[in-house]
Amino acid sequence: MIRVLLFFAVLIALAFGEAWLVDRPGELVLNWQGYRIETSVLVGIGAIFVAAAALVALWSVIRFIFKFPSLMALATRGQRRERGYAALSRGMIAVGAGDALVARKASAEAQKLLRDEPLALLLKAQAAQLSGEASQAAAAFEEMSKRNDMRLLGLRGLHVEAQRQGDVEKAQQYVDAAHQIAPLPWAAKANFDHKVAAGDWRGALALLEGASGAKLFDKTIRERQRAVLETAIALEKADAQPAEALTLARAALKRAPTLVPAIMLAARLARDSGDVRKATKLIETSWAATPHPDLAKIYLGLHPGDSSAGRLARALTLARLAPREAESKIMIAQAAIAAGDYKAAREAMQPLIEGPERPTARMCRFMAEIEEKQHGAAGYFREWLTRASHAPRDPTWVADGVTSDQWRPISPVTGQLDAFVWQKPVERLSSGDEVEEAVFAQILPPVPPLLLGEAQSKSLSSAPVTPQAEPPVAKPEAGAAVVTDEEPPAPEQSRTEEMAALVQQQDEEKEQPKEFAQLFDVKRK
Repeated sequence: MIRVLLFFAVLIALAFGEAWLVDRPGELVLNWQGYRIETSVLVGIGAIFVAAAALVALWSVIRFIFKFPSLMALATRGQRRERGYAALSRGMIAVGAGDALVARKASAEAQKLLRDEPLALLLKAQAAQLSGEASQAAAAFEEMSKRNDMRLLGLRGLHVEAQRQGDVEKAQQYVDAAHQIAPLPWAAKANFDHKVAAGDWRGALALLEGASGAKLFDKTIRERQRAVLETAIALEKADAQPAEALTLARAALKRAPTLVPAIMLAARLARDSGDVRKATKLIETSWAATPHPDLAKIYLGLHPGDSSAGRLARALTLARLAPREAESKIMIAQAAIAAGDYKAAREAMQPLIEGPERPTARMCRFMAEIEEKQHGAAGYFREWLTRASHAPRDPTWVADGVTSDQWRPISPVTGQLDAFVWQKPVERLSSGDEVEEAVFAQILPPVPPLLLGEAQSKSLSSAPVTPQAEPPVAKPEAGAAVVTDEEPPAPEQSRTEEMAALVQQQDEEKEQPKEFAQLFDVKRK
């Protein structure tokens, strides 16, 4: 709007000027070289403006003629630059899509058209990485590291290539050089990972506790990793400096109360120092959240002078804190076996072997131990051992597919901190020829042999009716002596006798006390 007003103001000013000149006519006379030129003032001013415009046009033509070569060169450079950026975009897209052939061609074209362009050098390195040409990628990153505007990018690329080649020393050198230029998060993270992989727990802990550690992870993850590092240091000092190790373990528990290795170490060191009460409270406090077999082992061994019955009582005390956990039931069964209370051991294991999930190998081995100690060779301990060989594996420490009986701070595969997790290993697929699982009933004492007449009558009364005729059975004559050491009864008779005795045994068990069954919510057969 302001521009329109200014335009009209200029037009009005020109109109007033022209009217003023028309109202005041005059003459202009030019005498030059014998020529006399007479004209009005208005025409003279117009001629001056025309001459000025002609001079400007002439100067523009002359200037264009002299600048034509440079203009042609500028246009050529613009076309090359446009083609170069088009190749650069095509190459970047090819790298993102994983097309190595197109990426290499686009990189060569971009390098030819854009010699000093940083992105062209980056495309060259990425295309080489995509093609698996490590030496060319390293050369491109080395060239980047020599330029001021790409030094950090080049050092990061060299660090990645050194890691791929497994050269830890060179990778650490590149990280240190980058960290001196600027304390970037990737350099701090890489430095932290190198210290962790090398087992430098104190150096890694110092990085986490420094200012750069706050930029690496959020508060929750950082506190967890600090607890893991403190536990690792405490494990190394447990034998030589138990007091300092106990302090570190307690500090780790404050940061991560569910860290099982820290709980076990703190409880063991407290027990060794004579503070059994503290160790007991520590395990009892954490048992509901982290039931672990090693914690149960330490808890039951806190009082070496306890009898087997005392250990069973302590196991019951700890199990009440997490009565539905499998480890609580297994702990009860183990203590009951040691005390000779096989009935309590069976009742503790019953929810595990009859639950919706398949019993693990350790559960099957416990059942085999119960059968062997209670019934000896007559028990089903061999069947339970066979079942254990095909049962799912028990939870253990797993990291990147590697299992370990003991917890470790880092993964042996990737070197990642806090990688071990207490879980069940991945089960293998069944081959289809595994042993079919059987229902293992309680072993009964051997049944005394029946008289010949009683066996025949019991067999006839309980045998199923078949279309085939039964062979005639010779009845003993009157007054004849009864012979007891005849041939053993038929297999159908033995099975019938065992089933009858089993039903009688189950009826008797239903009338027995249920203190362990009530504790674990056992459903009897």
